[in-house]
Amino acid sequence: MGYADHYRKTPRNGTTPQSTPIEGRESEQVKNSAGGYVFPVTPWVRLDRFLILGSEGGSYYASARDLTRENAKAVEECIGEDGPRVVARIVEISEGGRAPKNDPALFALAMAMKLGDELTRKAAASAVPKVARIGTHLLHLAEYVQAFGGWGRGTKRAFAQWYLERPTERLAYQLVKYQGRDGWTQRDVLRQAHPKCKDDPIRNWLLGWAAGKAGEPVDGPGVALVQAHDASRKAENDGDIVELIEEHGLPRESIPTQFLNSVKVWDALLRSGSGMPLTAMTRNLGKMTSLGLLASGSDASRYVVSALGSTDAIKRARVHPFQLLLALSTYSAGCGVKGSLSWTPDQKIVDALDGAFYASFDNAGLVGKRLLIALDVSGSMTAPIFNTHLTCIQASLALAMVMMAKNDCDAVAFTAPVGGGPFWGRAGGRFGGGDPTLTELPLSPRRRLDDNLSAANRLAMGGTDCSIPARWAAENKRAYDGIIIYTDNETWHGEIHPSQALVKYRQTVGIPCKQVVVAMVSNGFTIADPKDAGQMDVVGFDANAPRVIEDFIGGE
Repeated sequence: MGYADHYRKTPRNGTTPQSTPIEGRESEQVKNSAGGYVFPVTPWVRLDRFLILGSEGGSYYASARDLTRENAKAVEECIGEDGPRVVARIVEISEGGRAPKNDPALFALAMAMKLGDELTRKAAASAVPKVARIGTHLLHLAEYVQAFGGWGRGTKRAFAQWYLERPTERLAYQLVKYQGRDGWTQRDVLRQAHPKCKDDPIRNWLLGWAAGKAGEPVDGPGVALVQAHDASRKAENDGDIVELIEEHGLPRESIPTQFLNSVKVWDALLRSGSGMPLTAMTRNLGKMTSLGLLASGSDASRYVVSALGSTDAIKRARVHPFQLLLALSTYSAGCGVKGSLSWTPDQKIVDALDGAFYASFDNAGLVGKRLLIALDVSGSMTAPIFNTHLTCIQASLALAMVMMAKNDCDAVAFTAPVGGGPFWGRAGGRFGGGDPTLTELPLSPRRRLDDNLSAANRLAMGGTDCSIPARWAAENKRAYDGIIIYTDNETWHGEIHPSQALVKYRQTVGIPCKQVVVAMVSNGFTIADPKDAGQMDVVGFDANAPRVIEDFIGGE
């Protein structure tokens, strides 16, 4: 009997099966949801993942409830360690437009407001207008605050300040556009917050109107918009609505349902700017096309293409890359995910969305560096992103295309083709049977993103072995400065851990190759060795991720 085969302080030949912890580092690893051994991330890393990725829809292995509870526990742990630092991070990610949705930031801010110490609660209260920038954010925050203990004096004061600090014209727009969300109305919040503004007759009238107690109208900024909203309820035809939109910038939410199939109304909303901001425009492209407004070559279509072509406008409007990706995949499909709405896409709008997606990232481009992009396309990566129709596989491919657009990259996916692969595997199987293999992907930045998304759906899924990219590069003696793996970190299959495979690859090619792990789910795992300075975790769909990756691999 070889006793050393069963217990060693150092792994034999530097390899350990992923089904067991690395020998000598057992206390440093945990079992992930798929049964493989990986490294746990710190609560601060998980805070970032939650703020950017959220937990909507859960993951392949965890329900939304379980994933949310796990993330909330990590957020609470960070608040207990350094609450003001948590608040600063929430503000940084929310204000910077780095997250696809603001709900996780609002949820974490509510936790800081209700569960933190006095210093944390004060910091969180001061951060309310920075994180809850629009009326719908405020209503979401009200629901989260209620869940964590309700309305103390500090909470009421923070909400009251939100109403008191906004210019009256902007306040009127928020009150008209966002009247109710999450079972809360502006009236409900005002009853809790009791903002005092008797010395400000215009603001006082606006808040009275929102609370259902408006008196005689007064003259001043914002009052006319509220009156236009009330007038829309009495409109007899779409001409009346168009006039209100053109004269007062009435938002789409103020338009009575019976007028939302009018081409004239949508045209007026589109051109008014304030009636339908850029984010709302991308959400409604299918509707406007189905009505015939965005016909190919039309003035309205040219207007949309021009708006999507303005990088500055996209950044000012905080249009996140994921929203553009979602709009692109939905619009190019010619039908909605739900309902019976369908349309014939205008190819110029499809191209404009494609360009806007790339332009929305903060991405400079590496010089003279070679990268290997590796996509995890296992069954667990079919989980939806943010509870939408887009999967982690599709989202990973889109993020990979951002890197490939400006860098010298090869792309691969670890798969299990039916019938097995020529190099890595025995007989595979569409859903993970046999050993995972690897497929080179003929991706090109000149190929449209929606075509690549369709190609992702045809990849054969295999068991997850995140060691394959480094092993494949070593076997083929390909020299890379960096390996970027897009994964949910649920690796479990293989005779060597990913971090060990990276070390062997460096020894084989004689270069200090770095490895970046892009997390696509806000779970608590990583395949990156925290003791290896040449490995790093990045949160998927962080708008700053490409720049961070390039700085890391470039040596900055």
